[in-house]
Amino acid sequence: MAGLIGKKIGMTRIFNEDGVQVPVTVIEAGPCPVVQVKSAGTDGYGAIQLGLGAQKAKRASKAEVGHAAKAGLEAAPRLIREFALDSGEEYVVGQELTVALFEAGDRIKITGRSKGKGFQGVVKRYGFAGRPASHGHPMSRTPGSVGPGTNPSRVIKGKKLPGRMGGARTTIRNLQIVRVDGERNLLFVKGGVPGARDGYVLITK
Repeated sequence: MAGLIGKKIGMTRIFNEDGVQVPVTVIEAGPCPVVQVKSAGTDGYGAIQLGLGAQKAKRASKAEVGHAAKAGLEAAPRLIREFALDSGEEYVVGQELTVALFEAGDRIKITGRSKGKGFQGVVKRYGFAGRPASHGHPMSRTPGSVGPGTNPSRVIKGKKLPGRMGGARTTIRNLQIVRVDGERNLLFVKGGVPGARDGYVLITK
């Protein structure tokens, strides 16, 4: 089914009917207008393009303004993302999707860009234990020996080594919606979701 584009507001806690506190991530989701509907006949696959927010006129390109005008929008959306459609689903250009798509208790998956942490070593990046820490070991956080000797005399592909950490597209599945606030377009999702505050996320069932 189609989903929603949202913006991560932050984390807080709410209390359920039994008085148990539940850690939640608050996401401002939608409203998302349908900018384009793709079909198997014309495009080779079924999908819809959803928009979120609005750009200033001077910042939008002519192509973006024209694309939005076809959908009857006054301004080009700030963000456009595509969602695959299941067979039997029908949407109309200009239709607006809101958090009413979801209910408390629904299981969803959320895709976002994880926090970028820059170039990191193996201890932080992969949780290596490091070398002995006593007596001021000079290389306590190095990965150690990384390549076999005579055969094959090289570092095997896929070896865990220092490098860029985070800043990658990340999906977490089977998250649970705890509460839906239709008036403020908010979803309260149990646990954490990828990305920093004010980062954009894609929400689908």
